[in-house]
Amino acid sequence: MKMTLHIDEDLLSRVMKVTGAETKTKAIDLALREMDRKAKLVSLASEGLGLSPDELRDAIDPNYDLNAVRKLESPVSYGRKRRTS
Repeated sequence: MKMTLHIDEDLLSRVMKVTGAETKTKAIDLALREMDRKAKLVSLASEGLGLSPDELRDAIDPNYDLNAVRKLESPVSYGRKRRTS
């Protein structure tokens, strides 16, 4: 769908740089999808996934160690790839 919008050019440039989006359209699409994703997560969190507090506690593996998982993850890099000299 084609439309005319008034968008902060500096903000759009920053979004393009951070995401690596090659076009303004891709950057706007990505930003809209991200906002939609966050809204869905907020909705799920506020509804508690339909589980009681006890059910939520039982749903998590007692041996799950978030810090250990984070140490094993590869660092995430957003935006353009760095140049090698």
